[in-house]
Amino acid sequence: MNFLRGVMGGPSAGPQPSGAETIQKLCDRVASSTLLDDRRDAVRALKSLSKKYRLEVGIQAMEHLIHVLQTDRSDSEIIGYALDTLYNVISNDLEEEEQDDSEEENLPKQVDNLGSQFTEIFIKQQENVTLLLTLVEEFDFHVRWPGVKLLTSLLKQQGPQVQQIILVSPMGVSRLMDLLADSREVIRNDGVLLLQQLTKSNAAIQKIVAFENAFERLLDIITEEGNSDGGIVVEDCLLLLQNLLKNNNSNQNFFKEGSYIQRMKPWFEVGDDNCGWSAQKVTNLHLMLQLVRVLVSPTNPPGATSSCQKAMFHCGLLQQLCTILMATGVPADILTETINTVSEVIRGCQMNQDYFASVNAPSNPPRPAIVVLLMSMVNERQPFVLRCAVLYCFQCFLYKNQKGQGEIVSTLLPSTIDATGSSVSAGQLLCGGLFSTDSLSNWCAAVALAHALQENPTLKEQLLRVQLATSIGNPPVSLLQQCTNILSQGSKVQTRVGLLMLLCTWLSNCSIAVTHFLHNPANVPFLTGQIAENLGEEEQLVQGLCALLLGISIYYNDNSLENYRKEKLKQLIEKRIGRENFIEKLGFISKHELYSRAAQKPQPSFSSPDHMMFDHEFTKLVKELEGVISKAIYKSSEEDKKEEEVKKTLEQHDNIVTHYKKVIREQDQELEELKQRINTLTSQNEQLQATVTQQVSQIQQHKDQYNLLKVQLGKDTQHHNSHSDTFQMNGIQVEEVSKLKEELEEWKNKHELLQVQLREKDSMIEKLKSSQLEMGTTEQSSQTSKSGGLEHNSELQKELEMLRSQTQLQSAEISKLQMENQKLQVMNTAADPMSGGSGATAVNSSELEGRLQQEIRELKSEVKALSEEKESLKQHLDSSSSTVAILQDEKSKLQQEVAESKKEQDDLLVLLADQDQKLSALKIKLKDLGVPVEDEDDIESGDQADEDEDGDEEEQD
Repeated sequence: MNFLRGVMGGPSAGPQPSGAETIQKLCDRVASSTLLDDRRDAVRALKSLSKKYRLEVGIQAMEHLIHVLQTDRSDSEIIGYALDTLYNVISNDLEEEEQDDSEEENLPKQVDNLGSQFTEIFIKQQENVTLLLTLVEEFDFHVRWPGVKLLTSLLKQQGPQVQQIILVSPMGVSRLMDLLADSREVIRNDGVLLLQQLTKSNAAIQKIVAFENAFERLLDIITEEGNSDGGIVVEDCLLLLQNLLKNNNSNQNFFKEGSYIQRMKPWFEVGDDNCGWSAQKVTNLHLMLQLVRVLVSPTNPPGATSSCQKAMFHCGLLQQLCTILMATGVPADILTETINTVSEVIRGCQMNQDYFASVNAPSNPPRPAIVVLLMSMVNERQPFVLRCAVLYCFQCFLYKNQKGQGEIVSTLLPSTIDATGSSVSAGQLLCGGLFSTDSLSNWCAAVALAHALQENPTLKEQLLRVQLATSIGNPPVSLLQQCTNILSQGSKVQTRVGLLMLLCTWLSNCSIAVTHFLHNPANVPFLTGQIAENLGEEEQLVQGLCALLLGISIYYNDNSLENYRKEKLKQLIEKRIGRENFIEKLGFISKHELYSRAAQKPQPSFSSPDHMMFDHEFTKLVKELEGVISKAIYKSSEEDKKEEEVKKTLEQHDNIVTHYKKVIREQDQELEELKQRINTLTSQNEQLQATVTQQVSQIQQHKDQYNLLKVQLGKDTQHHNSHSDTFQMNGIQVEEVSKLKEELEEWKNKHELLQVQLREKDSMIEKLKSSQLEMGTTEQSSQTSKSGGLEHNSELQKELEMLRSQTQLQSAEISKLQMENQKLQVMNTAADPMSGGSGATAVNSSELEGRLQQEIRELKSEVKALSEEKESLKQHLDSSSSTVAILQDEKSKLQQEVAESKKEQDDLLVLLADQDQKLSALKIKLKDLGVPVEDEDDIESGDQADEDEDGDEEEQD
């Protein structure tokens, strides 16, 4: 430890060693010491010296530090010191301390060289980078964080080489993606910076990072940090997202299909109070807008751009951007970038362009957003970049939008101009800017109006109708004439360039406009005069555009004006200008530096207003027409005639082709109709086939049910035959019913006989009453009546007993009949479902005959046979059902008769009870009168004794 004290500046008796010597001793200590603590202290000392003695530490200690990383991985502290030391040596971000003035002059170059050289030494052995990737996987903070910083510094110094090493390393990129999920924000944030460097200009790594769920994690971090209100972490995440998406079609498609565009909408939710935005918020929102533009850039494939544009409309992102566009208090640079973003979101997308046309500014009265933006474009007080952004927005609104072009031009036509002047239209603003004193407004308005005519011959013809009032008392002049008048007045170069671009766009591919232009006798002399003069470099561009306009007037000339036929115009060029000179002046356009800049991308981007000369779409027109005009100038009259003949032939051919196209279109329509009919018939056929299949299955089910019924019917027949020999197919006991009828008749007869007997007994009772009245006359007569009454009473008693026994028998027979009736009811209910099931099996075979095809004709005959068999079964069951109904009626009648007979029996019993009461009352009266009356038992015993005595007497005789 004394050695370390001396190294670290402790008191020492001898002279102080130099920095290089101290570093050498520390390196020897790291290499030779066997104790881990000594090596750790030595590495710590190297770390403290690495900032001041960067070169010496890098040269002498790098190899030893790498060896420490390889051998001492078990000790996280020494690994952390080693990584920090390497970072101090390799990184250029650290500030040097205590440098002399002479050293400060050479510091930047020296620092850059040192970092790059040490990085090259470190990555010379690819195993060092692989080892560093392994250390970054460690969870220990003192290892992981310095490892992340060191790897980031390596990527900054030697990006492509380190990227290639990581790419070929197994799971190299995937291991680094885990940094985004680290709960420690310092490591997570530095992990974002590491991935920024890793994904720069490497499409392969960008794809791997994207498919490792980077979009989801980065968007979550942005949301957690507060979207646009977040800090520097949000900015870093947005820069990483731009690296992943810019010029990477695969990642853009993955971003769209993963529904991540919808998650961008909350970024642009701004409140009503937009004052006092922080610088970080402005930066974040600027990057967010740029990220949207990356997805819809015109340089992307058209299909990918279109799908992203539609997704932004459906999720409400475009609506949110338009809200920012019309909001107040938004910073100027954010407003400019928002206009550019909206421009590219609506460019070439009809749905988005229609929505943008419907957006109104929150003013009173409300004005369309397009009108408000055009007012800013033609206002010379507005910032230059804002005016360029508005022009780009207007161009994107009209790009491939014939509907929008028609709406803009219609605001210039006489029939649609607002006579009251209460509101300003887009057309009026363009005309006002076109003839303004500000040359930039002239140029912007001319280019905007040219875009309204782009690739639309119909609107070019309609724009010829526009009339302008120049001054009071003078007749109105056409817009075309006014443009040529201003052109001839010698205005600024920028104004003339804008007007010439407008006229070239207007006259191209429109013979009627060319005729109107040539009809003014001053136009051709003006053009030839401009082209023939030898002017300075600033005027060469105007000369080239005048040559282009004159060439368009020749190429699209229909020879309707005798004085300005093609041949005469070419002769005029030959005499006053010269063909070679004309072609040379025409070539000035494409050779101009500003032309090359404008041809690169659609967005107008100029460093200053003076450089604002060419429009991107106009460069395409020049490229298209320059060659054909050059050829047209050199053609002779005979070649022109031949060309006209060829044109006529081509027109005829085009007419024929158009005719055949029409015929083919009609045939295509007929084919479509036939296809629809075929599809309809096919679907109907499939439905019929399904119906047939269903009905066949139903028939099979009916067959199965029929067979099952036959089996069940056979079983029921056997069962009933075992109980009764007279059971028939319909389950009805006919003989038993007839027997019951006979028994009922017998019981009726017996009942009538009993009634007769009751009447006789009633008459006998009446006689007894009358004899009782006559008893008081004489005793002899009373005795005689007594003996007679006793005899009658005994007879009545016997008959009463007989009636009681008969009544009991009759009640037993009635209960027996009731039980048999219940059995019949059970049998009838068992027979009823058979009749019901057979009725449901009827098939309407007549309806099937018209639909079924040839392949099921054999099935028809089988269905018919089955139907006939079922009809016969149905008739049989119907007949049995009718028989059951008749028997049920008869049974109910029998039950009614039995009930009546029971009632009569009850009445008879009541009468018998009354008779008993009357007899007992008569006996009591006879006893009271003194007439001896014997009981029934005594009478019976007396009768028996008399019979015995009579028998003895006969034996004696």
